[in-house]
Amino acid sequence: MYIVIEGQDGTGKSTQARKLAEYYEKQGKEVVVMDEPDGNLPQAHDIHDILLTKGYDLEPLTNVLLFTASRSELWRKIAEPTLRRGGIVISARNFYSTLAYQGYGEGVSRSKIIKITKEALPDRYCHPDKSFILTVSDKTRLERQGDRGKAAETFEARLGDFQQKVNAAYPKIAKDFNIPIIDASGTIDEVFNLILREL
Repeated sequence: MYIVIEGQDGTGKSTQARKLAEYYEKQGKEVVVMDEPDGNLPQAHDIHDILLTKGYDLEPLTNVLLFTASRSELWRKIAEPTLRRGGIVISARNFYSTLAYQGYGEGVSRSKIIKITKEALPDRYCHPDKSFILTVSDKTRLERQGDRGKAAETFEARLGDFQQKVNAAYPKIAKDFNIPIIDASGTIDEVFNLILREL
C-alpha cells in the first residue's frame, strides 16, 4: 500500500507518517517512510539542499524539475522495491506539494506539472492507494514551525502572498483529486485517530 500525507509546512505530516509507520510495524508489516524531497537517499538529500538550503534563486520550472528528479530517484530506488515485496510506503508529500507550491504559489501551470510528473514517474506514484491533506490555522502552523528549533527553509520562509496562495491551493487539490481533508489542530493522537478512521 502507498499512502500519502500532505499539507502545508507545520501541519504535522512527518509526525503522522512516523506514527502510522509504527502502527503498521506492530502488525508485522514492512514499512518505509519517505519525506519528499529529502527522502532516504544521498542523491535526494543533495537535490533537497539545492532546492531548499543553498539560497539559490531558481526559476519556478527548475524547482518543478528538481523536485521531480528527487521523486523519481526515491520512487525507483526505495518505494517500488518495498511495494514489490508487499510492504507499505508512507510518504510525507507527493507531487501534490509541487502543484501547491510551484503551481499555485509560483505560477507554473497545473497541466505542465502533471505532464512532467507523468513522464518521470509511473501511474502507481500518481495515484496513491490513500491520501490525506492535513490543515491547521496559520497561527498554529507558524507556532509549530518555530518549535522545530531550526531555520526555515526556502519555501517556508516566504511570506505574505506566497503562503496565502499555497494555503488556498490545498482545498482545490483536495477537490480535484478527491482527497479527504483532516483537521490537524488536535493532539497527535487525535489527528492520528482521524487518519485511522479514514483508512
